[in-house]
Amino acid sequence: MILQALRRYYDALAARGAVRPPGWCDAPVSFALSIDQNGTLQGVIPLMIPSGNGRKEVPQSLEVPERVKKTSGVCSNFLCDNSAYFLGMDAKGKPERTLQCFVAARTLHEKILSGLNNPAAHAVTAFFAAWQPGHAAGHPAVAPFLDELMKGGNLVFSVDGVFPQQDPGIRAAWQAYSLNQSDGAVVGRCLVTGETGPIARLHPSIKGVRDAQPSGASLVSFNAPAFESYGHEDGDKSGQGLNAPVSEAAAFFYGAALNRLIADREHVYYIGDTAVLCWAEDAEPLCQDIFCGTLFGADANRIAQEDLWGAAAALARGDPISLEGVPLNPDNRFFILGLAPNAARLSVRFFLQDTFGHILRHVQEHYERLRIVKPTYLESGFLPMWKLLGETVNPKSRDKKASPPMAGALIRAILSGGAYPASLLGQTMLRIRAEQTVTYGRAAILKAFFLRNTHYHIPEEVLTVELNEQSSYLPYLLGRLFAVLERVQSDANPGIKATIKDKYFNSASATPATIFPLLTKLSQSHLRKLETGRRIYFEKQIGELEGRIHETLPVRLSLPEQGAFHLGYYHQVQKFFAGKPKEEA
Repeated sequence: MILQALRRYYDALAARGAVRPPGWCDAPVSFALSIDQNGTLQGVIPLMIPSGNGRKEVPQSLEVPERVKKTSGVCSNFLCDNSAYFLGMDAKGKPERTLQCFVAARTLHEKILSGLNNPAAHAVTAFFAAWQPGHAAGHPAVAPFLDELMKGGNLVFSVDGVFPQQDPGIRAAWQAYSLNQSDGAVVGRCLVTGETGPIARLHPSIKGVRDAQPSGASLVSFNAPAFESYGHEDGDKSGQGLNAPVSEAAAFFYGAALNRLIADREHVYYIGDTAVLCWAEDAEPLCQDIFCGTLFGADANRIAQEDLWGAAAALARGDPISLEGVPLNPDNRFFILGLAPNAARLSVRFFLQDTFGHILRHVQEHYERLRIVKPTYLESGFLPMWKLLGETVNPKSRDKKASPPMAGALIRAILSGGAYPASLLGQTMLRIRAEQTVTYGRAAILKAFFLRNTHYHIPEEVLTVELNEQSSYLPYLLGRLFAVLERVQSDANPGIKATIKDKYFNSASATPATIFPLLTKLSQSHLRKLETGRRIYFEKQIGELEGRIHETLPVRLSLPEQGAFHLGYYHQVQKFFAGKPKEEA
C-alpha cells in the first residue's frame, strides 16, 4: 500500500511538472571541472551556495543522470561523481582502489559518449583519455581546492560554461543507455502496478532521514537467508528483488517520490526519531501546509493563523473551499508516513490514509479534548505535537526526545481518532511525580486522555475546561483540598521557599489516608497566622470540600485516580489565580 501510494504521488507530481523524468535526479554538487573542447582541465569552479540559515555554504542541487546505488564495490555514476572517479584521487589511502574507480568512470563515459558527434561528449571522453591520476594533486587547477575536493563532494563537468548533462544529444544517449540496463534482469509481475516487467534487484536509496546512513537507506531490502523465500536466494545477486518483486520502473517512481518528500524540509517533522511525511493524492502542497500547520504548529507556515484554522474547520466539516485561489476538496485522499532509521534500512513506524477532511476532523477533536484553562501568563494558542511530547520528557536530560514507540502510537491515535496509548498516561504521571508540578500541558494531556480512553472510568464531570465546584468525585476533591491547604500555608508564610507540595504532593496523591490527616493538622497552625477575613475565607473553602467527602479516605489511589487528583489540584490553583494581571512566562 505504501509503494502504491507513492507511485500515484509521483504521477500527480509529474502531472504538475514537479519531478524529474525517469533516468534523472537532483544531487548536491560541490564543484565543476571546467574543461575545453579538447578535454584539457582549465579550472575548478566552486558551486557551493549559502545555506538557509546563512551560517555556512552547502553544495548546489543540480539535475544529473540517475545515480547508482553505491556499495563496497567500484561503480561509477555518469557525469556526476566524486574525486576518486573523476580525478583518480581521494583521502582513503587506497591508491589501487582509487585508480580502479577512475578506470570505471572512464570506461562508462566512453561507452555512452564515444558514438556521439558532439563537442561536449568529445570533451569529456578526451578528458578521461588524457588525464593522469598520478599527477592530479599537483595540477595547478586542482591544488588550490585539494583539501575540499578530497572530502568526497560530487563533481560535474563544465564545457565552455555549459554542463554536459544539459546537452540534448548527451541526454538522449543517457536515456537510451539507462533504459537498456534491464538486459538480463528477471521478468516478473510487479506487486505495485500488477504489470509484467524487469524486476529491480536493488531498490532505491532513500536519503535525508535523520540518523540514517548519509549515503542512503533502503525501504525494501534483504540481507539474510531468514528474509528469503521460494528459493529466491541472495547468493547469486539476482534473487534479492524477487523476494518482493517490484518492477524497475515502479522502484524508480516510488524512490523519486519518497526522496522528494524527505527533501521538502518545510513539510518534514520529527517526532522522536521518526520522520513524519505527508502528502495529498493530487500532490496539492496547500494540503501539506494545512496539515503540518494544525498538527505541528504554523510558525514557519506560509498560511496566516486565521486562514489556517478557518480552512481546517471548513474541511473538517466536509465543506469544499478555495484558499489562495486553489480549490481544496475534503474528500481528497491524504497519507501520513512515519519512517525511523534502522542501520542501513528504514523502519516504517506508521502509515495512515484517509480523506483529508476526516483527518482534520480527528485533529480538531484532539485539540478540543486538550482544551483546559491556562495560566494567565501563557500566550493563547494550542498545544502542538512537539510541545505535547515535551511534557513527557525530563527537561534536564541530554536527549530530550520522547519515547519513539509512544510518539508513534500517539500520532496514530490522533489521526485515526483511536484511543491514546497507555504509555502517554504513564510518562505524564512519571514527570508529575518527578517534578511535583502539574503544568498546563500535563493537565491538558490528563484531561484529553481520560476523555478519549473512557475505560479508565474517570467521570466526565471532572474532565472540564475549568474548575467544577459541584463535583463530588473523591480523588478530584482531594486534589482541590491539597491546593487550598498549600495556598493557606503560602499566605500564612510569605516568601516561603518550600511548601507542603515539595514534601507531600506525591504521597498525598498516592496514599491520601496516611497524609491528609497530617496536612489538616498542619493547616490549623497556618490558619491562626492569617488575618480574620482571610482565615474565614479559607476555613469556609476547607469546610465545604471536607463536607463533600462522605467516605473513608482511601489507603491508596490507582494511577487514573491520581490523574484525577492532579486535575483537581490544577483546576483549583488556576481558580486562585484567575483574574490576576498577565505576567511574564
